[in-house]
Amino acid sequence: MKADDPQPRVLIVTGVSGSGKSTIGELLAERLGWTYQDGDDFHPPANVAKMSAGQPLTDDDRWPWLRAIAAEIDRIADEGHHAVIGCSALKRAYRDILVHGRADVRIVYLDGSRELIAARMAARKNHFMPGGLLDSQFATLEQPGADERPITVSIDASIEQIVDAIVTQLHSNRP
Repeated sequence: MKADDPQPRVLIVTGVSGSGKSTIGELLAERLGWTYQDGDDFHPPANVAKMSAGQPLTDDDRWPWLRAIAAEIDRIADEGHHAVIGCSALKRAYRDILVHGRADVRIVYLDGSRELIAARMAARKNHFMPGGLLDSQFATLEQPGADERPITVSIDASIEQIVDAIVTQLHSNRP
């Protein structure tokens, strides 16, 4: 971060399904002494049912979900708290809704190959997002641009190494 940037109040851990948003987000929050919230918990039941049936969500399905997370980000930051939120936020337009110009919100992008993520998804149990939707996730993905000031980390490492890389970038003087 630049010296004139405020310490973030909220980190949004992004990436496709299976990239480790929940696992990394929970450990990152624990390491920072912050709370963790899973963006999936903000999905209305209709979205969960649709994804469970193997149907990708449309933008019309996502807008109310993203606005609910953005409202929670505002609440957390405005109350002076800190949180890590796991949310796919695959498109720039989605991240723009979540960040909505706040300098105290940062994106953490978990970057991984389709092959690595497919293998991880195949090993998951009891998750509503079936592996068959991975291709639609990668088709939708717009990697964060430099102007979004993302903290980008490769997920081809141990969980601890990934969290270490995030914390190092968070505390560095680089955006």
